[in-house]
Formats: sequence, C-alpha cells, structure tokens
Amino acid sequence: MHKIRIPFSEVSQLGRMDVAYAGVAPDLKPFYRWKPIPELLPEVLAVRAEVPVPRDALVTVLLEQYTDIPDKERVVENIKLLGQEGTFCVTTAHQPMLLLGPLYFIYKAVSTLRLASEAERLTQHRVVPVFVLGSEDHDLSELNHVRLFGRELRWEPGVGGAVGQIPTDTLKPILEELQPILGESENARTLWKIIHPAYTQYPTFSAATRALMHSLLGRYGLVVADLNDARLKRFFIPVMREELLHQPAYRLVGETIEHLKALGYKEQAAPRPINLFYLQPGSRERIVRIGNNYGIHNTPITFSEEALLAELEAHPERFSPNVVLRPLYQETILPNLAYVGGGGELAYWLERRTLFEHFSIPYPMLIRRHSVLWFDKDAIKRSLKFGFPPQRYFDDPDLLVRDFVANRADAAVDLSAEITDLKAIYERIAARAKAIDPTLEGAVRADAVRAVNQLEHWQNRLLRAEKHRHEVAIGQLRALRDKLFPGGQLQERTDNFIPYFLKYGERFIETLITHLTPFEPGFVLLIDC
Repeated sequence: MHKIRIPFSEVSQLGRMDVAYAGVAPDLKPFYRWKPIPELLPEVLAVRAEVPVPRDALVTVLLEQYTDIPDKERVVENIKLLGQEGTFCVTTAHQPMLLLGPLYFIYKAVSTLRLASEAERLTQHRVVPVFVLGSEDHDLSELNHVRLFGRELRWEPGVGGAVGQIPTDTLKPILEELQPILGESENARTLWKIIHPAYTQYPTFSAATRALMHSLLGRYGLVVADLNDARLKRFFIPVMREELLHQPAYRLVGETIEHLKALGYKEQAAPRPINLFYLQPGSRERIVRIGNNYGIHNTPITFSEEALLAELEAHPERFSPNVVLRPLYQETILPNLAYVGGGGELAYWLERRTLFEHFSIPYPMLIRRHSVLWFDKDAIKRSLKFGFPPQRYFDDPDLLVRDFVANRADAAVDLSAEITDLKAIYERIAARAKAIDPTLEGAVRADAVRAVNQLEHWQNRLLRAEKHRHEVAIGQLRALRDKLFPGGQLQERTDNFIPYFLKYGERFIETLITHLTPFEPGFVLLIDC
C-alpha cells in the first residue's frame, strides 16, 4: 500500500468547523483546552491525575463484560491496568451499529489504538485504548442498516428502548440474508466465523458488538466498554442531580453555541431544558418538567421532585445522559487523556467546555480521527485512462468531466483566452467612445456583454459536442467517481468493512494499523499499488 495525505482544507466534503479545528483555527481556541499536539500529552496527564475516577468499580464492570469473550488475555491485562493509579486511557465512542456500520466505525477504533501507543511513548505511563459503546442510544434508524454490494440490509427488531439491550435473536433474518452475500471464499468463511458467533452466542446487541469488535481488534488490546451500569452511574449522580434541579447545561451550552454561531459555525447538538432520559425495558424517554413536578415524555409517569431524586439515588441506571451530558459521564468514569472523534463529534465537544469547567471535570485533548479513501487495484486500473492522480477524485465530478474533455479535445474548446482578448478590445473601444462622445460608452459596453455572451455560448456548444464524442468514457469516469464517493458521499460514511475484509482478509486491519499514524494531519489515501 502507498499512502498519500490530502490537507483537510482541500476536501470539500468536510464541514467548516471540522476543517477549522484540524487546522487549529485561532477563533476556535477559546472552545477547547488543549491544542491537539503530542508535546502537550504529559501536561494533560498531569492535570488528569489530580482528579480521581472509580477505578475499582470500572475494572469490576469491565471484567464482567468480558466473562464470555474468548482469547481475551491482552484485553484483560489492559482492564486490570486501569485499576492502577498510574494508568490512563485514550477513548473513542459510538453507538453499536449493525455489522459495525460505515467504515469510520473501524477507523475510530484503529485511530484510538495507535494513539494509545503513541501516548505511552510520550508520557512514559501505561495508556489503554478504550472504545465506549453508546448502548443507551435509542435512535434505531441511525444504526439498523448497512450497504453491501449495492444492496441494503435492514434490521427491524420490532422493539424499542436502548439499542444495546435489544435481543440478538432479532438478528436472525440479517444473518440469513448475509451468508449468501459473503460467498464461499476463504476470507468469507473467516468472516462468517467472526460474525455468526457474535450475533448468536451473546444475548444483547451491545454484547454482540463487543464480541465482533474483539474478534477484529482484541489482539491489539482494544477494550470495548459499555458504561450503562448502575455501579458506574452512581458516580455520576451529583451531575444528574444538578441537571434535574438547576439545568446548567441548557444555559452554559446554549451560550457557547451562540458564541460559535456569531463566528459563523453551525450548531451541532442543542441542549434541552433537561438533558436526561428515563430508561425502562423497551423505552428511553425524555425527562421533562411539568410545573413543580417531573414527567416522562410519551408516558403517564410523573414524579414529584422528592420522588425523582429518591429514584435517582436508588436506581441511577434508569437515568440516561443524552448527547449533551454523555461526554461528561465518560470523563467522570474513565482516566482519559484524549478523545478521538470525527469532525461532527469534535464539533459538539467544542460546545461543552464551559459545562466541563462548571462541574470541575477534566476536559480531554480532542484528536481528529483518521479519514481514509481506499483506492484499490480496480480503481487504479480504471483511472489510468483518465490521467488524473488519485487526489483529483475529491473534486466535483462535473469538474473532472470538464477537464477530461478539455484534455482529450482534438481542438481547443476553452475560449477563455479569446473572451479575455474580446473584453480588452471592447474596453479600448469604450474608452475611445467616451473621449469622443460620453453618451456612446454605455452602448459600447452593452454590445461587449452581448459579444462575450455569444463567445461563451459557442464555448458551451463546443464542450457539449466534445462530451458527446467521449460519452462512453465520461460514463466510466462518473462510475469510478461514484465507486470512490458512493452517492456523492465520502466512502467512509457509506461503505461497510465487509467488502474490504473479503478482498484483503486480515490485511485490512493490519494495513490500517500500519498507515494511520497519530497526529499526522490530512485525509489519507491508501493506494493498492
């Protein structure tokens, strides 16, 4: 594999704030604590070490979650290390997704693995890579489908509530549809031996996702953690209590969002008056204020203030932080140095700094995960006839077509030089007309506009004629562009890992581990040469 890096600023598919943070834009500096550079990690560690986390409870819960996982020695070692005061972690997080969802799910995990190794070297402390499963999420439509070879597999479990708790027996139709798609190659058989046990031997979607990720990444020491546990949530009770009584997130995050809007950045995740859900079997609904009492949205359940606080003390596992409070929960439980996320995720972390400061919770360094475009041998072969380097395929497809046609034209179809000359001629005529009779200048300039428009018209006709001559090649060029950017979207946001595993086998993960270098800026092109 050959690697090329493209500056984020040259990737039009990325958001403005994403590019700005990656480029360390000065106007974003007030919204985070640590500049994302390796030299600052020892300082981050020194600050993090001053605030304790519930290490004993964390280790107990994680070891229980790995009870039925095979070949877990390295992960168990890392979990036990988290019980020691001198050990820290770097994290990423995502809701569990069907068959691990789009490619960026894997990229987040690998970026975190590589960052952990680099952080150990820089800080001289043990640093554990942790992937937090957002198992409490309940937006099934975001995670229940996957695109494979032009087909969509869609999981319809028929139950609601926290997705991590959905029973895996509802995945049986997915497995029946998936097996013939995989085929009978050696890599397909290997992959089936990974997916089938994960989705049949573990009771919940969260546990199944952990098992699937462990089969792919466990040998590198990645700890997959589900923090939805009463023993851990007990340590978050003070934050949840204040949120219920005084709603600080609504004010503080709202103010930050307004400041970012004033700088021209879009809002990412607006806070609600109360940023907690109430969990029940098959249900996760918002907690809302109703006069002096509290209600559970879409249910008849109500609590007095005293009763709700008593419920929080007795059953903290029934209270679920939303996207606004979730980062604070993670940092309360984990001895974390850095959070690895995509551009959209880091954007909503930037909205939370004042909330972290309000609760005196250490704010981690924010690291942009790697973004990758795979340029396989088939794409390389197909691209040779067009003459574009791989990085050109980030351009708009119409621009690619125009440049391809211009490069292949038997005669020049670009009349921009002639248009420039014509404008200069009319400027001279207008100047003479003005000197002789000022009333004539306007007529000359109007005639200039008509003449230039006529030349542009002929340029477009020449271009259309040339396109017609290359109609087949243009169709092939658009097909290649769509293969690399399915539906006009980044490959990592649409493609699943399965086609890449079928093609490369274990080398798929090994290639990512090799080439995704921590703190190396830019969008990564992996070219299978």
